[in-house]
Amino acid sequence: MTAPAANRLTPADVDAIRATAERMQASIERVIVGKSEVVRLALVALLCEGHILLEDVPGTGKTTLARAIARSLGCSFRRIQFTPDLMPADITGINFYNQKLGEFAFREGPLVAQVVLADEINRATPRTQAALLEAMEERQLTVEGVTTRLPRPFLVLATQNPVELEGTFPLPEAQLDRFLLRLEIGYPGEDDEDEILARFESTSPLDALAPVINGDGWVRLAAAVGHMHVAPDVRRYAVRLVRATRDDPAFELGASPRASLALFRSARAYAAINGRDYVLPDDVKAMAPHVLPHRLILSSQSRLRGRETRELLADILRRVPVPVES
Repeated sequence: MTAPAANRLTPADVDAIRATAERMQASIERVIVGKSEVVRLALVALLCEGHILLEDVPGTGKTTLARAIARSLGCSFRRIQFTPDLMPADITGINFYNQKLGEFAFREGPLVAQVVLADEINRATPRTQAALLEAMEERQLTVEGVTTRLPRPFLVLATQNPVELEGTFPLPEAQLDRFLLRLEIGYPGEDDEDEILARFESTSPLDALAPVINGDGWVRLAAAVGHMHVAPDVRRYAVRLVRATRDDPAFELGASPRASLALFRSARAYAAINGRDYVLPDDVKAMAPHVLPHRLILSSQSRLRGRETRELLADILRRVPVPVES
């Protein structure tokens, strides 16, 4: 039985998604120079209403990227600096007794925002890290039995420094699995760095960014992507890639079914941003290196041999047969 027409992604929807994504990218790239693919992938996460883990050294533009996304969407933005003494209530909020009203009231924490930058998330204790789980997965907070719905769109961009590990608490697998993508911004090229100096010479172009679309409009585009048709053989290809990580002895722990769903959704969003109403195997291959590595755990033998997760995943991408159009 075919799906009702109302539930199909229309050419007008695809044009709107592509055009809006292009305007969003142009807006963000006024402050993020020479990182077009990173910006594009961040927009993929936004269309999936997923979350991003940014792993990079300080000063590469992680905070600027988060602020630029929020400004381009006209959304609320909060930055949380994670430290060892940060408590769960410091980010979720607390219930307190309001003497003037004679009743308990909820004081919102910084997590009640549309774009949240969780800076150096691995410096907080596991208990505080876990306070993000419900928010990231269910878009709600429960404090002392009272549930608060979070605004949409809701995006967590968490950062961590992959070099400075002293005094940090590695994110557990359950937490890592909640991030749709893991991205690295990296240092700019010489010409790009010179352009950064020129743009930021007197004022920050971030201050001049205006909303391209409002949050409600972006949520509608994200809902439209959910109606994109994916051919059964392409869908099965995504499943086989994920299952191959579980069967490979190089990994102690392969990717979960949540990873299959993340790969499937991100491939649809990637196709839509590229102006298509259908998903190609190349869309799945393009997203796999950003969706899967942080969900995999190397075996002890792989670690002893100095193998890298991305290298092993590249082997799987070469090994798993790509469906061809008949």
